[in-house]
Amino acid sequence: MGRVPCATDRVVCMTNVSYGGTVAAARENNTEMVEPGVVAEPTPTARQGRSGTPLRAQVVGLIRDSILNFHYKPGQRLIERELIERFEVSRTTIREALRELTSEGLLQSIPQRGVVVVVPTPQDALEMYELRAALESLAARKFVERASDTQVAKLRAALDRLDVLISEGGSTLDVLRAKDVFYETLLSGCGNRAVHETLKGLQARISLLRATSLGRPGRLTAARDELHAVMSAIEARNAEAAARACGYHVEQAKRAGLEGLGTPVPSVPGLRRGQ
Repeated sequence: MGRVPCATDRVVCMTNVSYGGTVAAARENNTEMVEPGVVAEPTPTARQGRSGTPLRAQVVGLIRDSILNFHYKPGQRLIERELIERFEVSRTTIREALRELTSEGLLQSIPQRGVVVVVPTPQDALEMYELRAALESLAARKFVERASDTQVAKLRAALDRLDVLISEGGSTLDVLRAKDVFYETLLSGCGNRAVHETLKGLQARISLLRATSLGRPGRLTAARDELHAVMSAIEARNAEAAARACGYHVEQAKRAGLEGLGTPVPSVPGLRRGQ
């Protein structure tokens, strides 16, 4: 049975924590190195009776995790028969999962070839990061203006959990999930449903780019520091500083993501941390 690699150095961790709770895993006694700094992990199987999450949602989460862990690499074809054997589910369930991940932008269907993992282009990345920068800056500004003290404290708690995860050497995928909690708290408190819904959809579309960005050397700690600058501005109730800090954070994420695609980009003139 195949195994899902996890982007942690010599740590074997279970996937699908936030995408459906605990699922059964077929464990093996040893691990194998898939890439430098990446250790394989047992393949979980999805079983309706073993989790309160619907079977299709479990499979969607497991395949999504495998893409974000780069077990399935950009451009790689996903073969239905292999997925059926790996996750021990029906062809119908696999096809439904692939359709959902295609709608998220992680997969694409190519005539005469089938379903493959999306290969982000530099232009796609630039356009999505530009949109993300504008919306996140607006969300931060509105959060400062509208969020209650309780919501600010909740955002701080989410950042504290992210700090602990990074300090303990958490995987890129786990850090992405912790960042998602931070952003969900930020978006819930900004008081703008249109921004909330648009950014949630955008985050799904750029999840592969986000994983690429965070996998760059030094990016995890840099991203943490950038989010602390956002948090400090929010706690000071400085809307403009929070918006600028968000813009800086996304600009640095864009730079790392594009470098991960082999496309360095220049800095935006005048854009500095929290200023």
